[in-house]
Amino acid sequence: MYSTVLNSSLLIITLLFTGLMLPNQAEAHCDSMDGPVVLAAQEALMTGDVNLVLIWVNKEQEGQIRESFQQALDVRDENEQVREMADMYFFETLVRLHRESEGATYTGLKPAGTDFGPVIPAGDHALETGSLKELRDLIVREFEAGLHAYFDEMMEAKEFDTNDVEAGRKFVLKYVEFMHYAAPVYSAVKAEKSVDHTH
Repeated sequence: MYSTVLNSSLLIITLLFTGLMLPNQAEAHCDSMDGPVVLAAQEALMTGDVNLVLIWVNKEQEGQIRESFQQALDVRDENEQVREMADMYFFETLVRLHRESEGATYTGLKPAGTDFGPVIPAGDHALETGSLKELRDLIVREFEAGLHAYFDEMMEAKEFDTNDVEAGRKFVLKYVEFMHYAAPVYSAVKAEKSVDHTH
């Protein structure tokens, strides 16, 4: 079982960041003030290079981003207050359209330092270092811990007296919990080839 889990870990990691297993965390990360979308927007405004942010939206949204970008550039040098307002308007426009391109709802920008759990920082670290080790080890460790916990509880409940209906129901509950934990991971791995990588 350990070899199977390890062999599938790379696929699981890929799926985490295409939104199949943890879509809310991945999308929320892009909504934060220190997330990759806003960081790209800040660099684009500083350099005047709109191409740095166009990669975060689809082709149909490009015109809206170019217009919003130019509007921000046109006024942001007036004074500090105007700069902050123009920049924030552009950040929100970019993130909103990025979320829209993913088919997700925009719920506003989240403050820098928002805790999205350990997976997102580990994923960013993998991108920076070119190594999946930290992220892979984290995911495999958590997945194996959960799998063993659900399995052990199911096996413990399996040996029940057939005359004890409540004990039998407890076994069914543990069986369902085990399957509901394992099945989505398998389904996500099998769905990997159909993932839309256009965004």
